Amino acid sequence: MNISNGQLWKFSSFISNKNYSFNKEEILKNITKKQIDEAYLTISKWDSYSPTPLLLLNKLSKELNLNKIYYKDESKRFDLKSFKALGGAYAVEKVTKGNKNITVSTATAGNHGRSVAWGARRLGLKCKIFISEYVSDVRGKAMEDLGAVVVKVKGNYEKSLIECIKQSTDNNWQIVQDVAWKDYMLVPTLTMAGYSVMMKEIVGQINNEEITHIFLQAGVGGMAGAMVAGAARYLKNIPKMIIVEPDSAACVMESIKTGKIEKINILRESLMGGMSCGEPSLVPWEILKKSVNNCISLPDDDIGKAMKLFANASFGDDKIIAGENSAPGVISLIASCNNENIKNKINLNSSSNVLLIGCEGDTDQEMYQKLLKE
Repeated sequence: MNISNGQLWKFSSFISNKNYSFNKEEILKNITKKQIDEAYLTISKWDSYSPTPLLLLNKLSKELNLNKIYYKDESKRFDLKSFKALGGAYAVEKVTKGNKNITVSTATAGNHGRSVAWGARRLGLKCKIFISEYVSDVRGKAMEDLGAVVVKVKGNYEKSLIECIKQSTDNNWQIVQDVAWKDYMLVPTLTMAGYSVMMKEIVGQINNEEITHIFLQAGVGGMAGAMVAGAARYLKNIPKMIIVEPDSAACVMESIKTGKIEKINILRESLMGGMSCGEPSLVPWEILKKSVNNCISLPDDDIGKAMKLFANASFGDDKIIAGENSAPGVISLIASCNNENIKNKINLNSSSNVLLIGCEGDTDQEMYQKLLKE
């Protein structure tokens, strides 16, 4: 097969966290054990709930000389094809508490909005969603198809969030946002508790194997923080945690470098659109700032290539529909294994059991098909 050596897999930057200190008790002060457990108990009772597959990328693990590579396939999550289905919909249920007269609102790059819209439809609530001009019409229509009123805002994601907050304040709508700010912490925490269901499922799927490394995509850091909290709650060992970001929006990496939240100016939008964020969210940052071992940033160059290899069953026995935000984990793993310095630094070897998060399927079918053809 010779995937890893026959083709160059690029990364832009790699850093180690000089403030690393994984403390389970400290992590679980930010999302409590009770919040994590309650999310699983609630979501596991939803109609059509079932754990998403945990696949083995056995061809790739053999080639990279690793013991196992697990891939959590969130393309199978409900009908929404994304891990975000766990978060927004769960937060909608928790904050509305059965009140049918509430309008929920959110700003989104796509998948979170679909989850909020789906959660609102489940409960018979009205829903307003704000998207930036860079969000594709396909993603916008997917939210409208779930009953939401979608408002397109000129500018980037941050501009759509500002407009969402303004109109929600004026109209007394309940904001269900996956990003935290001062005095707005509970809803993002509930959203992350929903995401942590993935780790609960994984523990039931690995047959007592010990996960040694977890590669975690980050935008504002919500999924990454949730998985770290899930690991603190459910895993006996402490895996190495590696954050993966687009090089055009590596806000977690820049914050890890200084030990405080850094806001970066995004000069170009990445293909990894759901990860194109300029500032970490407060709740996950409190978890990630000391619990992350390393950060790696990537250019867009290999996204389409990785998606094709997933689709062709080149990494394992399964043909996998991996969206553009699912590709960075495997790219960063291959790039790390191809770089002796990084490989040794993060201790990737023949005993390693690596977990990758396939956070979405073809949530934007036009984009997915376009990237497969390139």
